[in-house]
Amino acid sequence: MTEAPDIETAWRYLLERTPGTRQGDELIVRAASAQPRLRALYPFPTHGTLKFLSDGPPWGPDSDQLPFLVCGLKTYQVYTSGYAVLLGETTSPEQAAALLVAHLPPPDDSKQLRSQPPRSPGRCPV
Repeated sequence: MTEAPDIETAWRYLLERTPGTRQGDELIVRAASAQPRLRALYPFPTHGTLKFLSDGPPWGPDSDQLPFLVCGLKTYQVYTSGYAVLLGETTSPEQAAALLVAHLPPPDDSKQLRSQPPRSPGRCPV
């Protein structure tokens, strides 16, 4: 499976459903792509999830530290990295994408994007 070399290409592959590339739940991909903060991250669909990485490949051991979306049959869940904490569950992909954005580290701290510890449930940035 071909990995996109950068963030912009990864989003284009997902939205255009480019053959031979990673595909995700179409509804959650569209909802996530509507969020500017998520569009600035590398989308990585895998095993019923949509993860977000701070940069394109190659990835280091700390690349997978951001909250991510789990696509269910009737609900969408948002978890901290490694399924450590369930941050919330919604019935719409748009609400799930917004919930994930609310739990991202501040946008101006790229170092924090790479090494953000899990947040406690219900705690949103101010």
